[in-house]
Amino acid sequence: MKKKLVSAMLVLSMCSSLVACGNKSANDDVVEQSGTESAAATTDESAESEISMPADYDATSAAIYEAQLGDFYSAYQTALACDDVDERYALEAIAEAKLMESAVTVPTQTKGGGYAISRVVPYTAPNVLWGNDYERYHNVLVVDSEDFITSEDREEIKAKYKELKGTGTYIDWVKGYLADKGYTLKDTYALTYVSDPVTWDQLNTSLANDSEAIINTYDGLMEYDEEGELQPALAESYEVSDDGLTYTFHIRQGVTWVDSQGREVADVVADDFVAGMQHMMDCQAGLEYLVQGVIVGANEYITGETSDFSEVGVKAVDDYTLEYTLEQPTSYFLTMLGYGVFAPMSRTYYESQGGKFGVEFDSSASDYTYGKDPNSIAYCGPYIVTSATEKNSIVFEANESYWNAANVQNKKITWVFDDGSDATKRYNDALAGTIDGTSLTTSALELAKNDGNFDKYAYVSATDATSFTSFVNLNRNAFFNFNDSSAAVSEETDEDKARTNQAVQNVHFRRALAMSFDRGQYNAVMYGEDLKYNALRNSYTPGNFVFLSKDVTVDINGEAVTFPAGTNYGEIMQAQIDADGVKVTVYDKNSTNDQQSDGFDGWYNVDNAREEMAIAIDELKAEGLEITAENPIQLDLPYPSADEIFTNRANVYKQSLEEGLEGLVQVNLIDCNDNTTWYYTGYFTSWGYENNYDLFDVSGWGPDYGDPQTYLDTFLPDYAGYVTKSLGIF
Repeated sequence: MKKKLVSAMLVLSMCSSLVACGNKSANDDVVEQSGTESAAATTDESAESEISMPADYDATSAAIYEAQLGDFYSAYQTALACDDVDERYALEAIAEAKLMESAVTVPTQTKGGGYAISRVVPYTAPNVLWGNDYERYHNVLVVDSEDFITSEDREEIKAKYKELKGTGTYIDWVKGYLADKGYTLKDTYALTYVSDPVTWDQLNTSLANDSEAIINTYDGLMEYDEEGELQPALAESYEVSDDGLTYTFHIRQGVTWVDSQGREVADVVADDFVAGMQHMMDCQAGLEYLVQGVIVGANEYITGETSDFSEVGVKAVDDYTLEYTLEQPTSYFLTMLGYGVFAPMSRTYYESQGGKFGVEFDSSASDYTYGKDPNSIAYCGPYIVTSATEKNSIVFEANESYWNAANVQNKKITWVFDDGSDATKRYNDALAGTIDGTSLTTSALELAKNDGNFDKYAYVSATDATSFTSFVNLNRNAFFNFNDSSAAVSEETDEDKARTNQAVQNVHFRRALAMSFDRGQYNAVMYGEDLKYNALRNSYTPGNFVFLSKDVTVDINGEAVTFPAGTNYGEIMQAQIDADGVKVTVYDKNSTNDQQSDGFDGWYNVDNAREEMAIAIDELKAEGLEITAENPIQLDLPYPSADEIFTNRANVYKQSLEEGLEGLVQVNLIDCNDNTTWYYTGYFTSWGYENNYDLFDVSGWGPDYGDPQTYLDTFLPDYAGYVTKSLGIF
């Protein structure tokens, strides 16, 4: 099974959207809830790779994984075998500690946490950390003003939200507050995006830039509201069996599918969710692992053990009754419904576009048109895409046939393209009203301070659960881009390549790289010196993502340790790291930051880095590899030279490693000219052997559902791990 790439989101912006799940890249716009636009450019699905898979690739990948991530895998399997939810959380934290200790990946930041200005009212998009729902914009409130919401008013709104959250009264209150303050609301919303969707098929993509657009074209069974509560959408109600294995949803009647012209093409029925699930499994775009081991028969169908989808536990009992049967009670099942794998699909419309079920999926078939553009999908959500111009704009207009059309706040949403090459463009567009908000990058921040907008309107955007990371390629095979042999070409010699490959197999060498990486200064390029730690994350799963509901006792290095009810996930992770003697802090329980794995740099320490490097040098010398300042290890780091912020970040990355490790490594900045070329070094790759880098800082991950498993699964071996290919394996 071919594993598709994870999506990414460049973290540059902050306009007003909320992060999509799955793997992200680094170029976005946030507003209040750490909104982002996904970053990616259109891939050429037909492009022939000029880099072939090595003959021993699978065996080599398996051996490297076992050597470098074997401890993580073993600990994680123990966690997955645990039926008790709280004990599983604790065991997952122990497993993640092993992942962090391996230093194959190092968190760099989360989304949000920088200065922004906006017309978007705080907390009026769905408030949830996982899934796609926080990218739904039909009820986002936007003030109708040439100016922005003032900092003072915003802080008062945020304080009131904390008081009212969970009462169901926040929206009414904030509308009254805004009216009293002289604001009026408009029914349009404009924001930036950084990359066009590759496909409009929600069930055949793992790219954030796809799902963030498509989420506004359909409804799911349930939907999170602005207070973080699940509300009925296409399912009016549901029941769960006493044994927790059967979920029965009652589908809303009278809902229709329409085409891009607004013409009705079918009724929404229970079978649409069956069709959607089967299509997702047929496509195998990298999302199917989410339901393996969760829904009865899913694993057997996905792996080809059975070709009969009727054996999968997704059934249309009748036109308006949908039933899911689970393999075992799954505490987080309802939280999964907000992600695209549970999206409906009109079976008849899909078939009219050349789609077939139960056969090997082939999007290149001559009669297959589904999802090729916004005119080849059916809509049952609040918007229809009326215009999509590459690298220009995407326009969403209200779907008049939408079942809840009367309650859609924004009748039109406009996405405005911006690739980030002009560091002040978004600020100027926001002032002009072309978009309704933006983050203040370092260049824009100076403009805002000079014209008085900073003092009056600026605020610090909230962070979220997205974790952006850097990666070490453990098995580099590509030294130019897989889609273009003339792009991002390495100058490493054969000797350099062999030396680098040997060095990165050493955990102490990787820790030395991680501990010499000044991530605070790296983030200062984007957020400014005073906020450089604000969005800095130290773990993969946020430390406060889950907590124990009861006392739990687990084994940490042979000692039974009891963690009391209320203990956060990150505290257990830190306990294991401390017990292993690794000098990294991923969680600070004394931190005043709302997210106690954020807001400080628990990795960067030059003394520790040099200590780790000294161990690595001794161990590698015994293997026949000598590392000296006269003959350093060569490390290629691709960067987009057309983007000022990411160029400066790459230089910080280079400088901190070279200076921190006293010239024992040399970081070679590989010019990618633009973001698209940069993404092709690793973001758009489908296989680890196509990754053209030694160090990589483009991708991140946002959670799909409310369990740490949504993060840790991404580092599973073989082709199950969504992010593992970023390490150059599988």
